[in-house]
Amino acid sequence: MDTAMETQTGVAQTIVGMERAALERWGKGDPSGFLEISAEDVVYFDPFQRRRLNGIGELRALYESIRGKVSIARFELIDPLVQAVDDMAVLTFNYVAEGSNEVTSRWNCTEVYRRQVGTWRIVQTHWSFTQPDGAAP
Repeated sequence: MDTAMETQTGVAQTIVGMERAALERWGKGDPSGFLEISAEDVVYFDPFQRRRLNGIGELRALYESIRGKVSIARFELIDPLVQAVDDMAVLTFNYVAEGSNEVTSRWNCTEVYRRQVGTWRIVQTHWSFTQPDGAAP
């Protein structure tokens, strides 16, 4: 394996590991895992927000408003892919979660990470609903 491939594999393992750890905490009602790995200038989109959230302060306000309200019994990252160049990396995956009441939710996620002083931080997050199976494009 060449050095570039080893580096790409290491970056992918690091970023997917960070995401999984943050999602584990999220599922227990603790959004701090994501706050800890987000950059000060992070931007955030999800279908429940009227506009893009700008900066860690706005993201923190959103996450604190739902602290302790999320309960996920189990989740799966489907086909995570990390594409990295220099100090930037994009993670994309499908996410399936079952809540404690067994309601299943399906999401698409894109996270853009930037390496700052040797540490990866999220600078852009975008969550959207996965189109149901059989639905027209």
